[in-house]
Amino acid sequence: MEKRDYYEILGVSKDASVDDIKRAFRRLAKKYHPDVSKEPDAAEKFKEAQEAYAVLSDESKRRQYDQYGHAAFDNMNGGAGFDFSDVDLSDILNDIFGGGFGGFGGFGNFGGFGGFGGRGNRATKGRDSVVRVELSFEEAVFGCKKTINLNLNETCGECNGKGGHGSKKCTQCNGTGMVSENKQTLFGSFVSQSPCPRCSGKGETFDKICNKCHGSGKVRSNKDISVTVPAGVDTGNQLRIRGKGEAGSNGGPNGDIYLEFSVKSHPIFVRDGNDIQLSFPITISEAALGCKKMVPTLDGKVKLNIPSGSQSGDILRLKGKGIEDVNYGRKGDMYVTLKVIIPRKLDKKQKKMFEYLADSGIDKDKEFDKIKKYM
Repeated sequence: MEKRDYYEILGVSKDASVDDIKRAFRRLAKKYHPDVSKEPDAAEKFKEAQEAYAVLSDESKRRQYDQYGHAAFDNMNGGAGFDFSDVDLSDILNDIFGGGFGGFGGFGNFGGFGGFGGRGNRATKGRDSVVRVELSFEEAVFGCKKTINLNLNETCGECNGKGGHGSKKCTQCNGTGMVSENKQTLFGSFVSQSPCPRCSGKGETFDKICNKCHGSGKVRSNKDISVTVPAGVDTGNQLRIRGKGEAGSNGGPNGDIYLEFSVKSHPIFVRDGNDIQLSFPITISEAALGCKKMVPTLDGKVKLNIPSGSQSGDILRLKGKGIEDVNYGRKGDMYVTLKVIIPRKLDKKQKKMFEYLADSGIDKDKEFDKIKKYM
């Protein structure tokens, strides 16, 4: 079976940066890691994503792949070969899953997907949280301060996150946090490890369980935080607030909060990236004769010169009157689309004026000539 293209697997372009590749792998790992996914082909898809990431995140291997494709890692074709067991994904996977997936160092050979490969009492980062924030058009364009309400698990202040008082080494796991069990199968015997049921993988027990957190080391807390939303954000953009997420375990750091923005539409302005579009009505006489009109922009009114002979659908550009780029600070432009309004009702005087125009040869234009050839 022919292997899929690594860039296609991760859903990135061939000029993607290392950060783009890492983000793509994070997304797929969250979706397909067999310890969290219920999809029947999750393990196979995760292996595929891991292999693609292992190659494309390494500058040397990526260069070989770009030049020779999959043949670069095929010993049978004279290539250098590629041992996936030398790829350590522990940092990225622990970051994704809050440190709860220990022991990923030997994970590159696809030899199993155990969730607890090390001591159960090691410090782990708390879970990240996504909070959706709705902004008005103006708040997104100019930036603002928002108060965000959070309902998260925080470290218990009564026991400092330990879960109890008077700690001592667990006698069942001898302080390791893990217990071993011999299992017999058709293929022979093997040893499996799992978190100690007595200490829940912590490696210690207590004389007295904390009354406030009931042994979990965490308590639910509702609080408000103030955040500054930068100018120029758009729907789908995320803002990372470090260390404000779920409490970590065993002294580990808090997770992060990701604010994901949803921006309301504006009555007259339409956003296109950092540019602004405005449909602006003018009369027939203004279009024919030309004029100067005051038009609204994000920064207030400006005078716009409308040339004579303007047509409905013509677009005029106001440079630098768009939205400030959230990353680079450069401003986009504003594009004014002219919309010539045809009067629905005419009084007698207006009607006579249009009848005069109709008899004056106003239709002497190449656009009319094109049609007349077929009439």
